[in-house]
Amino acid sequence: MRKVLIMAAAAATLAGCQTAREDRAVSGALIGGGTGAIIGGVASNSVGGALAGGVIGAAAGAIIADATRPGRCYVRTRSGRLRRVACR
Repeated sequence: MRKVLIMAAAAATLAGCQTAREDRAVSGALIGGGTGAIIGGVASNSVGGALAGGVIGAAAGAIIADATRPGRCYVRTRSGRLRRVACR
């Protein structure tokens, strides 16, 4: 249990605010991969489960980090078109 808490604390320190799209995707993949490996290893009690969990977690982390990045704000103009604006 102590190892899981240490790994969770290490993952939380990697979760700093990132602004560049690539940096967010990489940090999301690292956090997701580490968390997935821990969960997969504990759940299956095997190296294969840890590897599968790490791969799935890394992919999910990168996708979620990219989807939740700030800076995607749009307004609809009078003509009905979407226009990108700075987020508040």
